[in-house]
Amino acid sequence: MIRVLFVLLLSISSAQAMDFSPAKPLPAVTLGSDQLVNRIAFGSCFDQALKDDVFDTVTSTAADAFMFIGDNVYAEDESDDPNLQSLKNAYGLLAESDAFERLRNSMPLLVTWDDHDYGINDGGANWPQREASEALYEYVWVPKADQRRHQPGIYYERTVGPEGRRVQLILLDTRFFRSNIERSKTPVPNGRYQQHMGNNEMLGEQQWQWLESKLKQPADIRIIASSLQMIATGHAWEAWHVMPDERTRFFNLLTDIKPNGVVLISGDRHSAAIYRQADRVPYPLWEVTSSSLNKPLSAMIRNIKTEPGQYRQGQPFYDANFGIIDIDWANQNLLLQVRDDEDRVVRAATIKFSELEAGKE
Repeated sequence: MIRVLFVLLLSISSAQAMDFSPAKPLPAVTLGSDQLVNRIAFGSCFDQALKDDVFDTVTSTAADAFMFIGDNVYAEDESDDPNLQSLKNAYGLLAESDAFERLRNSMPLLVTWDDHDYGINDGGANWPQREASEALYEYVWVPKADQRRHQPGIYYERTVGPEGRRVQLILLDTRFFRSNIERSKTPVPNGRYQQHMGNNEMLGEQQWQWLESKLKQPADIRIIASSLQMIATGHAWEAWHVMPDERTRFFNLLTDIKPNGVVLISGDRHSAAIYRQADRVPYPLWEVTSSSLNKPLSAMIRNIKTEPGQYRQGQPFYDANFGIIDIDWANQNLLLQVRDDEDRVVRAATIKFSELEAGKE
């Protein structure tokens, strides 16, 4: 408790002392508590120095909300700069995007971060500037009266919609509390990290307790955003599987509580795919990874080798993309989609609501 209070006081004092320019607050239209949600758009990995047309494509989908789930800007210099000037500059460029302004003016935003908008590649709780980075994040994304300004970390939840059609939107913080991950001592395919067993943290105890309490609340559909992939195991980059005990804890939490309607979304990978896992969970768990909005793997690597995909449904998509979840309340179906930056559907899956209830697959 003393440590939490210290972090809060430090964060508040840092926020009061920081000069955030040229970053600016990026408000969006409000998501009303009674609003019926039929469509959710989401995406990750937007490089503010590259073209921004994809935001107009997302706007054209007329989604009820856009979940911006990490690497929402890229700091050019990720060295240990207490002023975080490169990250502030990145936010300043995002604020100049007319396409992003049109998006913000057309639909609510729900935002979490990943490493590059946290401030350090693959960073976690060991990042010395994490409190300063949180203060900057809050300045840009979080209204002044929001509870996130009074807690360590930026995890967040909203439940909206009328009874019988409630949608719970949960955004996890996989950075602020995360333990160090270890580079493999020997070469490994498709990445650099080894699995870290034993005493480690992905979310931190306070966030775990918060997540448990939220999953016990009533909702019909629950979209959980993790910047890092939960289900994928075919690579050795950052993902939940490099901390298998934490991954197991998440699956056990679902098994114990049996919250209906859970679907995962994730980013980070600069490619997109749809995953389905039926073991170790109370009902088949689906995940849509959408990345990148404008910095795809196809623009960085010439000959891409497809990684193993034990749970993947079909092949990855390597060009610019975003995700859509359509909620068909009348027919009790969810449509999961990956769309390219010209709004063409490139991957899709349909799930019945009844498939997302324990014992009703």
